Amino acid sequence: MSAVLRLEDVWKSFGDHDVLRGIRLEVSPGEVVALIGASGSGKSTLLRTVNLLEPIDDGRIWLRDVDISEPRVDVDDVRARIGVVFQQYNLFPHLTVQRNITLALRHVHRMKKGEADAAATALLERVGLADKADAHPDRLSGGQQQRVAIARAVATSPELLLLDEVTSALDPELVGEVLDLVRNLAADGMTIVMATHEMAFARDVADRVVFLDEGRILESGPPAQVFGAPREDRTREFLARFTA
Repeated sequence: MSAVLRLEDVWKSFGDHDVLRGIRLEVSPGEVVALIGASGSGKSTLLRTVNLLEPIDDGRIWLRDVDISEPRVDVDDVRARIGVVFQQYNLFPHLTVQRNITLALRHVHRMKKGEADAAATALLERVGLADKADAHPDRLSGGQQQRVAIARAVATSPELLLLDEVTSALDPELVGEVLDLVRNLAADGMTIVMATHEMAFARDVADRVVFLDEGRILESGPPAQVFGAPREDRTREFLARFTA
């Protein structure tokens, strides 16, 4: 099967600062790829370029067989095929949990109200929030809001799910409930690219770990290799912070 996502020599700069420097990455169907690296290494920018929130300066990005870095591409069509969850929950505060989830189903994917409501109900049951359907986001804990955000992102059955440090804004006791949900999505075969600082989670869930350093992919491989026998000195130096 062809790759779901392919980045070919992607460059992105902000002013004189090169944030992405010749990124080459291919993600297969059902693969879970964890992006790790220090703050400022380019993880979030990489995800933002894939969702067309940041234009690239050079290279190409493919979603299946579509060159989504082509300037004339239909941005809305691309984003309809990708689910994204950011560090902050970005839920609409004036809408109930149920309506947050059904919004894209009804207005982007033109699903009838009854079908959208049924899909949202099933998703809320899956994430353990069936009793919160009529609540507004400000009545939920951070972990609950992030689970709603993930449910909203996967409601449209995206070809690719991008997760950008989805636990970084959570209190430590709430991290586990969100990671459990991501673990279940991975087990169901969803294609996921996630930027994370949760090293144990990346080791347990990812099929491949990609270490970014100053905008370059310095090392990439199975978790056992990257965490157990990293090839690069810089990778060992970075991982030492988490084992010291």
